Amino acid sequence: MSDLSGIITFLRRAEAMKSTLRSAYTSTGRTESVAAHTWRLTLIVTVLAPEYPDIDVAKLLKMCVVHDLGEAIHGDVPAPEQGEGSERADRERQDLQALTETLPASTRREILELWDEYEAAETAEARLAKAFDKLETILQHNQGDNPPDFDYAFNLNYGTEYTDLDPLVTEFRRILDEETRQRDAEG
Repeated sequence: MSDLSGIITFLRRAEAMKSTLRSAYTSTGRTESVAAHTWRLTLIVTVLAPEYPDIDVAKLLKMCVVHDLGEAIHGDVPAPEQGEGSERADRERQDLQALTETLPASTRREILELWDEYEAAETAEARLAKAFDKLETILQHNQGDNPPDFDYAFNLNYGTEYTDLDPLVTEFRRILDEETRQRDAEG
């Protein structure tokens, strides 16, 4: 049997995702949590999975669940502040290693491998996870009850390297870009 006490310790520590805040706002004006972002990301995968019959949906869902898990320790870095370079990714991976240290070795290895695959964005599942992650962020920016100085124009360039993937993702992006322009014009 697995070390249930180590698993419970991990789950307790991962609960921090519910309180770790992002820079986005919900439609009621509340600051979004990382857990809420992850939930809707997995919902996007769930409803669009039938469009991707050759994708390992279980792997894609797991990848989406763990993609921001390291943020439970040091928090989220807002997309506009991420910039180039691997410093954020390195720290997030270190945090993920620390967070998963009480898990059974095989489970810990799987989570770290999923995270590494997501970061590399070389497999079909990782590219979809990246695309849907960016699209979920833009969707929330457009849907949120944001402060008056919110920078909607940021959305128009955010994640473009991941969202020119296939016709469905491209159309999803087109719709969100149109919404972004409308929200920006209303600003």
